[in-house]
Amino acid sequence: MASHHEGLTNFVAYLQRGVWVPRIGHFDLERQTIQPLSFDSGTPVENLYQVIEAGAGRCIAAGPVISVNDVKLLPPLSARDVLAVGKNYMEHAKEFNSSGYDSSDKVDRPSHPVIFTKRATSIIAHGDDIYLHRGFTESADYEGEIGVIIGQAGYQIHENDAWNYVWGYTIINDVTARERQRDHKQFYIGKSPDTFCPMGPIAVKKEDLPDGGRFLRLQTRVNGELRQDATVQDLIFSIPCLVSTLSAGQTLQPGDIIATGTVGFKKNPPIFGTLCNDADHKSSPQV
Repeated sequence: MASHHEGLTNFVAYLQRGVWVPRIGHFDLERQTIQPLSFDSGTPVENLYQVIEAGAGRCIAAGPVISVNDVKLLPPLSARDVLAVGKNYMEHAKEFNSSGYDSSDKVDRPSHPVIFTKRATSIIAHGDDIYLHRGFTESADYEGEIGVIIGQAGYQIHENDAWNYVWGYTIINDVTARERQRDHKQFYIGKSPDTFCPMGPIAVKKEDLPDGGRFLRLQTRVNGELRQDATVQDLIFSIPCLVSTLSAGQTLQPGDIIATGTVGFKKNPPIFGTLCNDADHKSSPQV
């Protein structure tokens, strides 16, 4: 029997073992359990695009909770290319300029947002293996990023209105083949190999975060060691600026994801081209 349930905030996509039908649930990170969700009509929720379109307020608890060990996690959203931003934290821009992998104009602060895409075929779920494509790259690298999820269609969105078009957030690892990025003098080839976009596991509405997520903190740990740590307040180009820039000549769609850029590496000297599959990304409100 379905019932209304408070606190259904951590949306997760999954396949239940033995059923193998895509579903959306609430992921209790502490208990490592998933509460299956349906709409108030009784229809099971199959993907996050449906939640964004119908409204999260229509989602209700449906059935007993499931152990995360009994499901296959899926990316929160995987049907479209990810809209991504390069050099959007000052520390990372400075580090990358001197890394030997940067073939672009070496400026610490770009005059305009640097925009590229990651193919939808690069998107994988939290916990999936990253294929390192030996022979194609020997310098695969991690980049923890906050992904902004668009909630409604918009064209030529003004910065002052941009937050109204943001549905929520997820976490992305913008895995990069550094020498491909350097040799091709652009981002796409080095950013789009299969499995190079781990995402999730959860997506959270902005209304369920303090201040709508305006003070989100991103931390990346590798083998338990803190490697990246910053808040969205440190972005060179703010989230409203990115929404406005991307919608200036194209219509943003519900469920589009903007990867807002990666943080500087907490290593001196910085370590580039050293991806470890144990990279762990966490986002939390700044307290």
